Amino acid sequence: MLINDIRFKSRRNIDWNEIEEYLKEYIGNTYEILETCEKIYIGNDFPDEFCHSKDKIRLKGANEKAKANMISAIEELIYIAADRTETEDYQGKHGAKAKKGWYRYDTRFGIPKYDENGELEGYHIYSAKMLVRRDEDGKLYLYDFVRTKKKRAARLGNEPYGCKLRFFIKTICEFG
Repeated sequence: MLINDIRFKSRRNIDWNEIEEYLKEYIGNTYEILETCEKIYIGNDFPDEFCHSKDKIRLKGANEKAKANMISAIEELIYIAADRTETEDYQGKHGAKAKKGWYRYDTRFGIPKYDENGELEGYHIYSAKMLVRRDEDGKLYLYDFVRTKKKRAARLGNEPYGCKLRFFIKTICEFG
C-alpha cells in the first residue's frame, strides 16, 4: 500500500489534535479485511487512541511522521491487513472494552522518498500492527495502529526495494 497523500511533510510540529478531528470522520464506517473477509467497525474510541496512546507518545522522527500520514489510507490498511493473531489484554486495563479479547494484524505501507530536487527517489517502507478489539456483541472494532516501524528493505539487483515494492504496486492495482 503506497501512500502518496502526504499531509505531514515535516517530522516536527505534527498537530495530533487536527489528526484526531480528521479521524472522527471515520466513526461509524465499516471496512473489510481481504484475507479473512471480517468486517471492521470504526468506533468512537479509535481517534483518541490513535492520537494519544502510549505507543504514539513513544514514536519519534520518521516513525511518528509515518503514523501521522497513514490517516489518509485507513480503509486500505484495513483491507490489506493479514496474519491475524489473538492477543491477551496487556496490563489488564482494557477488559471492559474488549470482552472477547484482541486481534492483531500485520499491515504495511510505503511513504514517498524524494531527492534534493523534489524528484521521487523511491519509498520508505513501514510496518504496523493493527489492533482490533473483539466486543461483547461479537463485532470487531479498530482500536489503534501500533508499533509503526521503518523496515530495512533488502536490495534485489538494481531495484532498491525488490519484491516488497512489487507487492505494493500489485496492491494498488487491485485496490485502486
